[in-house]
Amino acid sequence: MEIWLFIVIIVVTLLVGGALGFYFSQRYTKKYLAENPPMTEKMVRAMFSQMGRKPSEKQVRQVMASMNLQK
Repeated sequence: MEIWLFIVIIVVTLLVGGALGFYFSQRYTKKYLAENPPMTEKMVRAMFSQMGRKPSEKQVRQVMASMNLQK
């Protein structure tokens, strides 16, 4: 086998493997975050209460909406 063909096959294999790895890891991460959000409404309420405030439902929804926009 020619040496240049061997090198081309290795480079192409590495590029395809890297692209597939990136795609599947990104897909897995998005799925995981959708199933297990980093912050829930309960956590927002707890955060407000630790600051000594009683949040209204509107405030909780605003915080959750801003968190969803950050994604």
